[in-house]
Amino acid sequence: MKKILTASLLALAVAGSSFAAPVSFDFKDPKGVNAISFHLDSLLEPISGTANGISGTVMFDPAKPAATSGTIVVAAPSLTVTNNTMREHLLSDGWIDATGHPEIVFVIDGLKMAKTSGNTTTGNAVGKFTLKGVTQEVSIPVKITHLAGAFGKRINKPDMGGDLLVVRGDFSILRSDYGIKPGQMEDKVANEVELSIAVVGGAPGA
Repeated sequence: MKKILTASLLALAVAGSSFAAPVSFDFKDPKGVNAISFHLDSLLEPISGTANGISGTVMFDPAKPAATSGTIVVAAPSLTVTNNTMREHLLSDGWIDATGHPEIVFVIDGLKMAKTSGNTTTGNAVGKFTLKGVTQEVSIPVKITHLAGAFGKRINKPDMGGDLLVVRGDFSILRSDYGIKPGQMEDKVANEVELSIAVVGGAPGA
């Protein structure tokens, strides 16, 4: 009888774990560290900059990484480069139009070819990338690290608990695909825009 009861409890535990709900991670960083960097390797004037206006939520279940979904939003006005005049041009309506289209958005529909080792999952995040009102289907190689119990430690409240989700990835887009002066000034502003993301989302504990 005892063996039957133990087996039944074990079966219930396994069944319960298989139906565990994914956790929602908030990418509006309370420490203000999150940022995305970009680089345009043009012939005459290579341009590099960052954007730190990051927000959005991602649903992640370490038992089912392929089902990862969510939205990462970049505030277009937060894009900055070292030259103020160049930044004004970058944000103008002729370029990314930060006033008319204040958000750059990546909607994640899933994680293809997901492989997990320890607390890290790699794969291709597939979904829709929207810039200046134009949406394109994209596939972005990412590395996702799930840090259980690390949320409170990051904000110096170790008793708080909660998890962290760190997302890293490098990819590129063509500005011409998003209607940003296609075929123009490519000696000064490259058509290919290289992007690098390294952001952390939090799921506070109770």
